[in-house]
Amino acid sequence: MPDRGGGPTGPRIRVGRPSRRVRTLLMTLGVLAVLGMAFTMFAGFWTDWLWYRSVNYSSVFTTTLWTKIGLFFVFGLLMALSVGFNIWLAHRLRPPLSAMSMEQQSLDRYRMGIAPYKKWLLFGIAALVGLIAGASASGQWRTWLMWVNGVPFGQKDPQFHLDVSFYAFDLPWYRFLLGFGFAATILSLIAAALTHYLYGGLRVTSPGARATAAATGHLSVLLGIFVALKAVAYWLDRYGLAVKSSDFKATDNWTGLRYVDANAYLPAKTILFCIAVICALLFFATLWRRTWQLPVIGFGLMVLSAILIGGLYPAIVQKFQVQPNEQAKEAPYVEKNLKATREAYGIEDAQVSEYSGVSKTEDKTTLRDDVGATASIRVLDPNIVSPTFQQLQQMRKYYAFPDNLDVDRYNVNGSDQDTVIGLRELNLAGVDKQNWINNHFRYTHGYGVVAAKGTTADSEGRPAFTESNLPSQGVLGQYQQRIYYGEKTTTYSIVGGPQKEIDYSDDEGEKTTSYTGKSGVNLSNPVNRAAYAVAFGEPQILYSGAIGEGSRVLYNRTPKERVEAVAPWLTIDGDAYPAVVNKKILWVVDAYTTTNGYPYASRTTLGDTTADSLTATNNNRAVVAQQNQVNYIRNSVKATVDAYTGEVKLYQWDTKDPVLKTWMKAFPGTVEKKSEISADLMAHLRYPQDLFKVQRELLTRYHVKDATTFLSGSEVWQVPDDPTNRSGDAVPPYYLSMKMPDQQAQSFSLTTTFTPNGRDNLSAFMAVDSEAGTPDYGKIRVLKLPTSTTVDGPKQVQSQFNSEQDIAESIRLLRGGDSEVEYGNLLTVPLDGGLLYVEPVYVRGGGLKYPLLRKVLVTYGGNTAFEDTLDEALNKVFGTEGTAPTPPPSDDGGTTTPPPTSSNPTVQEALKDAQEAFTAGQEALKKPDWEAYAKAQEELEAALKRAAEAQAAADRSRSGGSGGNKATSSPSPGASPGAATKPGSSPAPGSSPSPTASPSG
Repeated sequence: MPDRGGGPTGPRIRVGRPSRRVRTLLMTLGVLAVLGMAFTMFAGFWTDWLWYRSVNYSSVFTTTLWTKIGLFFVFGLLMALSVGFNIWLAHRLRPPLSAMSMEQQSLDRYRMGIAPYKKWLLFGIAALVGLIAGASASGQWRTWLMWVNGVPFGQKDPQFHLDVSFYAFDLPWYRFLLGFGFAATILSLIAAALTHYLYGGLRVTSPGARATAAATGHLSVLLGIFVALKAVAYWLDRYGLAVKSSDFKATDNWTGLRYVDANAYLPAKTILFCIAVICALLFFATLWRRTWQLPVIGFGLMVLSAILIGGLYPAIVQKFQVQPNEQAKEAPYVEKNLKATREAYGIEDAQVSEYSGVSKTEDKTTLRDDVGATASIRVLDPNIVSPTFQQLQQMRKYYAFPDNLDVDRYNVNGSDQDTVIGLRELNLAGVDKQNWINNHFRYTHGYGVVAAKGTTADSEGRPAFTESNLPSQGVLGQYQQRIYYGEKTTTYSIVGGPQKEIDYSDDEGEKTTSYTGKSGVNLSNPVNRAAYAVAFGEPQILYSGAIGEGSRVLYNRTPKERVEAVAPWLTIDGDAYPAVVNKKILWVVDAYTTTNGYPYASRTTLGDTTADSLTATNNNRAVVAQQNQVNYIRNSVKATVDAYTGEVKLYQWDTKDPVLKTWMKAFPGTVEKKSEISADLMAHLRYPQDLFKVQRELLTRYHVKDATTFLSGSEVWQVPDDPTNRSGDAVPPYYLSMKMPDQQAQSFSLTTTFTPNGRDNLSAFMAVDSEAGTPDYGKIRVLKLPTSTTVDGPKQVQSQFNSEQDIAESIRLLRGGDSEVEYGNLLTVPLDGGLLYVEPVYVRGGGLKYPLLRKVLVTYGGNTAFEDTLDEALNKVFGTEGTAPTPPPSDDGGTTTPPPTSSNPTVQEALKDAQEAFTAGQEALKKPDWEAYAKAQEELEAALKRAAEAQAAADRSRSGGSGGNKATSSPSPGASPGAATKPGSSPAPGSSPSPTASPSG
């Protein structure tokens, strides 16, 4: 062709083909790139398979994988065939000759351009839409498994009288199928229309008919299928009204039919279904009539009907029938919502009883004595004392405790004792020399449990440890102390190979160990090493000499991660807690089954409902399923994770839950029967916090059973903000061993308070029995206070504490210098018709980096006390000495008593020396200086021995040398303050209380 540029033409430059070497190199690089991507995908798959096999849950992996693959291929193939067939059919129905017009002449170029590639183009388009549809369908594996394995609930909805399983398991799958049908029809319609246009079956600007008869018939059938699917959608929408959320002033996230739904939307959907069926038949009729006149009229009628019947008519009913008499019209539907919501959240049996809020007994001595029988008041706040545990029991910088410790109960000397417990977990941030070997081979695990009494502290305000030191010693006996799996263990470790691990350190230096458990994945296989090198992005795994025979890689090490991985259908509670069970440390994890399809039950967003002041201020306290909306929840599974082996066990807790039964059918053999729970483990199971928080939020409205009261909103409560901090978030629930008015004895309970909506006075107190294995476990008791009188709520009590002049002055003095005052949990205890509030006060300062219990605030019946110990505060509030406090026990189970007195000068001198030695020992304990403490204990024992001998000699002298009468008042070395610790030993810091101290609870 001639040059149309108008300028001179230069010589043509020929670009030579690349040399054979370059082509070979490029081809090799391309092959290597493909192989690299393939191995990367293989590494992810292979490492997942190895991990699931290592925890003995390979069936979860295979069932999930094959379900995803099956859905991918079935729906991907259906979509590809649907779109591909309609493109092929449109091409086959193309007119033999195209009209001679500018439009068709311009399209000729495209037709000629794709002519050689038609088959490949058809295959490519079909494959592309098939891949997209298949990938989307594979994400519906949960919906498919629930539909195919669904178990009946045995309950029917009040409107359509269908089993709840239809809404929970069937309806979501039908909606997915409907959505897939719409997508396939719309894509096929678009693809067919474009093909018809390209080959002349549809014309936009050309003269004559706009569409051929073949194109008209083809597209009419597709439109008819679309309208038929719309008819199905209208029919399913009828049932969808039972699980539809709507705005309603009675409550947020109202779910279920209201008057306008039952009397306007429901008949409207039925009418629209009939119209859509007729319209679809009119579209199908174009195969014979070859005209779109009637289908278009029918489609227009359907659209107009949707506007008038589906939109305008319900608005008229709402405006002119419902609003003038709303309570009467809505009451029957509110009653259905009340019943369904209470059933769905397990609060239908909540016992609401009237409570006066005012003490009925005038005898203060009786009330004072009743406090101990009513509650074991916990003055050690697990959310405050973690720094104290850290300072006194960390031992090495590479150990750490969680920011929030846990509350459990342990049987000590035959009685249950509320215990604050934490694990000394691995903290890699405290390792002095950070490198790959140290972080992943040498520092691999934490060590030991640290526990303290919840109801007392020592004379210095430190926890009274019942399990302490390194290795840990105390009341828990012998158990496997190494902690390879924990809440703070988030990185992988390679153990069991040639590289020794640091076990712990003592006075003799570092101890080393090598992991002997069967957890983790074996790295002796070079394929496994290569796969993990790719999966972890760490090439050293492939060639490091620290990995050899017996090396195993441990990962997914937090309890929450492990349970979520082996049971992806469960929703996990935000707070796992440790327990010493059968000589093992087990993490106990509460897990929930949920659904969003319980008819008439109002929805709640788990992330919002389970948030409180702890989750707002602490990153370690997770929030359940942040944006997950549900309207049915059950604590169906109790899971355990062994802190040493990582073994995960799932136990069926709620044996009636149909959702769990459905998942157990889908994944047989993964959940063990409830009867498999050992008695030792049962003793440490408790009611989960997140379920309790969901239930208390629902009970702010759903504690009433009367529709009229519910609609009026006069009995709406709220969860008060935490008055002990400034986060502005809800007060967390507290575990406490206590006795409700209708109970005969204390039980481990989870408690909270309510205030009226928009006010600060107390409206109710709620407790749930958390003593697993007992008949009353899970029983919710609500004490409702009268609305005619006001009882101080938590915020008002805190304000009362802060406003009293003497207390305010004391707080100001405690804050002197660089000290900080921290308020502990404000506990509420029902007592004889009134409410007892107790709040520990901690002080952090004076050179100390950790809080110490210094004061206890108590108020009851308008009397307030701010004293050094709980006993002193209770005595002051009730104006009586009450029951004499028992001296705190020593480490060997005895009691620490003050040195005895005597009129004998020799005895007095010896006792003076004993007192000086004791004081020196206490000073050494504060530093702590173990060598000086041991020396002081030796001097104390020697002084007491001299006193005992002198007193015995004096007694013999008075009795005339007769050995028949032995002095009963002579001091014994065994009663010394040093009796708890042998001379030269090193007790736990804070474990030896002062001989003159009163116990703190």
